[in-house]
Amino acid sequence: MTISQDQATWFAQTFRQLAENVERAVLGKRAVVELVLTAVLSEGHVLLEDVPGTGKTSLARALAQSVQGTNTRIQFTPDLLPGDITGITVYDQKSGEFTFHAGPVFANVVLADEINRASPKTQAALLEVMEEGRVTVDAVSRAVGSPFLVIATQNPIEQAGTYRLPEAQLDRFLMKASLGYPDHAATLRILDGAAVPTAELDAVVTPRALTEMAELAHGVYANTLILDYIARLVDATRQAEQVRLGVSIRGALALTRASRTRAASQGRTYVTPDDVKALAVPVLSHRLILHAEAEFDGVTADAVVGQTLLDVPPPTQREA
Repeated sequence: MTISQDQATWFAQTFRQLAENVERAVLGKRAVVELVLTAVLSEGHVLLEDVPGTGKTSLARALAQSVQGTNTRIQFTPDLLPGDITGITVYDQKSGEFTFHAGPVFANVVLADEINRASPKTQAALLEVMEEGRVTVDAVSRAVGSPFLVIATQNPIEQAGTYRLPEAQLDRFLMKASLGYPDHAATLRILDGAAVPTAELDAVVTPRALTEMAELAHGVYANTLILDYIARLVDATRQAEQVRLGVSIRGALALTRASRTRAASQGRTYVTPDDVKALAVPVLSHRLILHAEAEFDGVTADAVVGQTLLDVPPPTQREA
């Protein structure tokens, strides 16, 4: 189904209202808020790599509150078990039957705090639900609901007692971003009590409306030249001399989905090269694995993707 201009206009207005509502609780972080909303409406998940105390939990709660959804927070620790996330079946002596006790993953917005502190086995418990929106326990598959978003965090500074996220799991995140510290003006507003408590935020849309917006985003037109541009960007990451493993086809699909959503958030029915450029770094960089020599020389994945954007010419505005 192709999105109409009226639908794109409504999409952009609703997107703006959602971003403004969330920003009432997370001051001065409009760009990151819009990235997270883009991930939600692209049916993806977000990895926030940030130091403690930058508002990650507030962001997750504000987003859930804005869509009349439920939110949970899982504190990942080395002794956390897979069943602590997905839920377990418990034998009821009175009824003589096993009953399922749902885990915290059954929510619209799940904050997986310091995900790299849990063991690889526990981290893997999130793989199925992040990809398919379902949890399988004792051979029974259960849907977690819609919309469904995982906001995972990891501390880039402290590495003691942590487990590096495997490439297969990193690839499940649609994008990686960082909240960072607020600027001076936003800090003054926060200290003055201007930030609205998340519990007091009004809902902007229902979960059903958010699902409908995600379906509309699928109908945004991306012509062959745009798809060719994305394919050339992905190929360039695989050929870069600093890169040991480039972007997978899942990454190319993620960039295409996110670009469609960004176009709709701007009130357009078609994707432009600027949509691709704006999202290339947060969508692609965490999927790269650099050579050890390049990392030792201070090369970052963000820099590689940025250079790729400079090296690969986009289609001209007339062509696209």
